Amino acid sequence: MTDTIRPPVAERTTEPGPRGRLKLIRWSDFSLVPVILVLMVIGFIVSPVFLTSNNLISVVQQSSELSLLVLGEALILITGRMDLSLESTIGIAPVIAMWLVLPSSGGRFTGLGLLPTWSAIPLCLLAGLAVGVVNGFLMLKLRVNGFIATLGMLTMLRGLQIGITEGKSITEVPDSFRYLGKTSWLGVPAAVWICLALFAIGGCVLAWLRHGRALYAIGGNPEAARAAGIRVDRITWVVLAVGGLLAGFAGVLYTGHYGSVAANQGNGWIFQVFAAAVIGGISLKGGRGTLFGALTGVLTLQLVVNVMTLGGVPALWNQFLNGAIIIVALVISRFASGEKQD
Repeated sequence: MTDTIRPPVAERTTEPGPRGRLKLIRWSDFSLVPVILVLMVIGFIVSPVFLTSNNLISVVQQSSELSLLVLGEALILITGRMDLSLESTIGIAPVIAMWLVLPSSGGRFTGLGLLPTWSAIPLCLLAGLAVGVVNGFLMLKLRVNGFIATLGMLTMLRGLQIGITEGKSITEVPDSFRYLGKTSWLGVPAAVWICLALFAIGGCVLAWLRHGRALYAIGGNPEAARAAGIRVDRITWVVLAVGGLLAGFAGVLYTGHYGSVAANQGNGWIFQVFAAAVIGGISLKGGRGTLFGALTGVLTLQLVVNVMTLGGVPALWNQFLNGAIIIVALVISRFASGEKQD
């Protein structure tokens, strides 16, 4: 009578025992390494420029913004949820920040200029956080289907972005955005260091902290997790909010990198986000995967794009080839890891 109810998905989590707490990286997470090595060999054959430091730094720089969206989506997927609105959040968050801090610029952009420019980054992060909180409210309080709710949010935010910008790019951004997007630390873009740090923090939280390990239990079997005393709704809501926050920060880095906010910024990114997460070993059913695996998924996709660009592949074929290589990577990952993919 004194036995406690334990989730039946304990083998997926890092909850039981000290050995489980050390699963920051699993051997199966290296299943994409052969794919990355093959891509690098192909890239070198296609163009000697591929292995130059400038090109490789460019690849990781371009991976940084996408990797933050993948980080947020991976956490949400592990919890057994999904968020399609992240691709709109990376655009609308900086747009709202620009709208509030920049004055109107000769008819090109109708800004309000209500707040000082130093508040642009906090506003951008707050906007992303707000989107995640609203998504959590729709899913957890109103019990709306997560796929439909975030699809509606994606569409609404995209329309709001186009409405505020009137379909035009915002070419004036605060210096704080430009600093994070363009500066380098120790010869590597600051955005890369920041993303690596966030992935490392996220990985440590999932591996060693009780609330982090609870994400796997919730994603594997929410009812069993609830019976075990885990506050399922509260933790899920926090994860959705963190996902929105990370998307807002991705908007900061992307805007600073390119020095402007495009009217369609982030459009179509959600397909790459899910592809990177899935080929990196994150289960769409929840309860499985690590952030290291997700990071290798991002790197794989960016290497594919870079190799195709250096190879002079016409842009009309990019979507087809990108999808084909994703399927090949999935197959290789499946047999390299020895695990069935959901």
